Amino acid sequence: MKVAFVASEGVPFSKTGGLADVVGALPKALAALGHDVEVILPRYRSTPAGAAVPHAQSLTLPLGIGFKFAAVQDAGRTQQVQTFLVDCPEYFDRDGLYQQNGADFADNAHRFAAFSMAALEFLKRQSAPPDIIHCHDWPTALVPVYLRNLYVGDRYFGNTHVVFTIHNMGYQGIFPPHFLPQIGLHAGLFTIDGLEYYGNVNLLKGGIIFSDFITTVSGKYAEEIQTPEFGCGLEGVVRSRAGHLQGILNGVDYQEWDPATDKLLAAHYTPADLKGKTACKKALLEKMGVAAPALTRPVIGIISRFASQKGFDLIASISEQLAALDVYIVALGTGERAFEDLFRTLAAKYPEKFLVKIAYDNALAHQIEAGSDMFLMPSRYEPCGLNQIYSLKYGAVPIVRATGGLDDTIDPFDGKAGTGFKFQDYSPQVLLATIQSALHAFKTGSPWRTLMLNGMKKDFSWAASAKAYARIYEGLRKPESRTAQKA
Repeated sequence: MKVAFVASEGVPFSKTGGLADVVGALPKALAALGHDVEVILPRYRSTPAGAAVPHAQSLTLPLGIGFKFAAVQDAGRTQQVQTFLVDCPEYFDRDGLYQQNGADFADNAHRFAAFSMAALEFLKRQSAPPDIIHCHDWPTALVPVYLRNLYVGDRYFGNTHVVFTIHNMGYQGIFPPHFLPQIGLHAGLFTIDGLEYYGNVNLLKGGIIFSDFITTVSGKYAEEIQTPEFGCGLEGVVRSRAGHLQGILNGVDYQEWDPATDKLLAAHYTPADLKGKTACKKALLEKMGVAAPALTRPVIGIISRFASQKGFDLIASISEQLAALDVYIVALGTGERAFEDLFRTLAAKYPEKFLVKIAYDNALAHQIEAGSDMFLMPSRYEPCGLNQIYSLKYGAVPIVRATGGLDDTIDPFDGKAGTGFKFQDYSPQVLLATIQSALHAFKTGSPWRTLMLNGMKKDFSWAASAKAYARIYEGLRKPESRTAQKA
């Protein structure tokens, strides 16, 4: 089966979050099952130099604001997955993928409309159409919208189906209504049954409505986004597609995330031999500026986008209580200015407690996972989350709120079974009490080691999830599925 992934980011070419990890790993797992898989991404200024050879094809894109021009570059083949980069300097040769200095680019609708149309035009020029186009989040939601409107009579795509994965309902691509003709769509789509959303255009809504099947990144999140609390205003739209919705837990690429082989670590370790983890802890603390690390003091790691969604308002509320605990807190990330400033202030006030780097740093992310005893993710909501799964493998016991994929992947520890610590109520005091419970358990010796090993032995590789996606693809290809869609 021929599958084309269309996404706004994917490692190793571009990344702001977990979406890029999924787009970097899932296609490889599908290719390992025997499918013909390609990935189409934008080429950003930050895309590594030499990532692609010059023009594979030149494209002219008829958007409502005039013709735009792009070139598709061949980025090579890795583990049987072919990658192409859409090079459109007017839109993508910028600092940042979606925003700059904390503000979204004003022309994001135009940028990703051009990318979506370029992806379809490039696919149309191939020797055979894809069976499945797999799109991800609002930046590629226009692919199914275009396919079912601008390309509705195009026989080339007659048997092509679209799977649309929602990685985070909180980001929807909402724009003023005058953008609709500018991105090449007719006014008839600006209705309650189309892209209209409280007087604006909502691209994520279009992706949900016009795709053949919708997935999201954990079973719990598939349930949550049908409720007002987590549906972000689109819960009714999601419920209307519930018969074509499935949650599939994200997997992990253990070729990249495994302390037994990770080239970014000071030492390697395994469940059978944990000595290297102590060396990683020492190396992490020294790298973060601690002159004489106290290795018996627990390290709590944080790697995140600094946003209220991630629970940083809770952390802000208990920051002084955390400073009073006998811990190191190592935090890495960027995001909302208020939370960046929070961590800067804490690091300046408590330099031996809060060890902070405001940046995206992949090597340091690996080193935090390996050097931490615990990993903190108190999210308000979390569609899947990957860092808690990385943490399990690296023996950094997760402390999480029971939401979305965090609830699906972490089992509460009872002294023997379980892999981490969970809390239900979104409350700073409940979070503090859960952290204190974890710190108390850390002092127990043998039970803590059991807890670490329980997590390290878990397997969240992509194999099972890739098979679940392949079953969805196969189901869409069946004749009765095509008949149902036409009806």
